[in-house]
Amino acid sequence: QIPKDPAQRQLREFAALSRQLQQVHPNVLAKILKQGTVYQNEEIVVINKPYGLPVHGGPGIKNCIADVLPILAKMLENMRAEPLHLCHRLDKETTGVMVLARSKETAEKIRLLFKTRQVEKIYWAIVLGDPDPAEGIVEIPIVEKEVRSHQSHYKMTLAPNYRLCPEDGKVVKTRKNRSAESAVTRYRRLAGASACSLLELQPITGVKHQIRVHLAYGLGCPILGDHKYSHWSKLAPQKLPELTLRRLKLQQSKARHLPLYLHAHRLRLPLGQPIDLVCKPPRFFQKTLRKLELDIAKD
Repeated sequence: QIPKDPAQRQLREFAALSRQLQQVHPNVLAKILKQGTVYQNEEIVVINKPYGLPVHGGPGIKNCIADVLPILAKMLENMRAEPLHLCHRLDKETTGVMVLARSKETAEKIRLLFKTRQVEKIYWAIVLGDPDPAEGIVEIPIVEKEVRSHQSHYKMTLAPNYRLCPEDGKVVKTRKNRSAESAVTRYRRLAGASACSLLELQPITGVKHQIRVHLAYGLGCPILGDHKYSHWSKLAPQKLPELTLRRLKLQQSKARHLPLYLHAHRLRLPLGQPIDLVCKPPRFFQKTLRKLELDIAKD
């Protein structure tokens, strides 16, 4: 049955949309990506990646971006176009700027730019709470660990190089975790309301789930809809503040259906002339910004 409540209806549609992307014919998926093209020249094609669509295949994944690149190339160019190439990746739940290369050489060149941190990446995220201070840099190494609970699972987590000594409260250096990767994220609060904030994020490094882990465990401000990193020891839906639930017209019992509010907003690519690529957040993201009254000055 269709829920009467509009907020629940939107969440239901959302979950359905993610499932539909897995059911559609590859040609239809390529067409959706083509409609989301924001920029192209003779070297690259830039798409606005939809929510819930994985970049790579894997167990249980029928459709992914990598698989439809040959079809997309033909739709954009002509029947003889060579397949497009992936240059970087975004998580399945992340939306926004994604760069595809028209040739292997260009893809290699762009991958190197990402690897050597010459690409400036700006993300937007709606988070719970207020970061303190309102802008700064989180620089804490990240490591993957097994969480031992009634449902054992793996998660990325912080591996700080310092800790507080319980005896005298002094900061002491700890032994470095050999498998931890160094991770640096700049953040700045753009707006705050309804017990939430809109943050602008610039990951300087590119560790798996870096933004999510730094926000949840480093700043104590998990991303809205990030059920994985809102608790450490269990897999459970995110607990939302009363005010947030009220503004979203949502019951806590339905919070598990909330999507992840993380959007790759802007990318500056130094290919000859630097190219500035911007993608507006998807409709569901904009709608939630309005409901939470997170108004930002137009940039």
